Amino acid sequence: MSIREYLTQEIANLNETELQQVADYVAFLKFRARFHKAPILDETQLAALYAEFAEEDRQMAEEGMADYANSLFTEDSL
Repeated sequence: MSIREYLTQEIANLNETELQQVADYVAFLKFRARFHKAPILDETQLAALYAEFAEEDRQMAEEGMADYANSLFTEDSL
């Protein structure tokens, strides 16, 4: 008996709760397979990405700080 035949036979005997667990596990296996296919970046590639977006990140953080300071001031005034 092949694995496919064995699983088909076993699945036929499961109740709805057990079938949902099997469906969840199958979804997990598919997700994991996609995750493992994703390219792994080395330190050089990560450093290049960091450098590419560092200035933009700094600007966004500084813009957000003014709003944050205003929120703190408003909160303290209450």
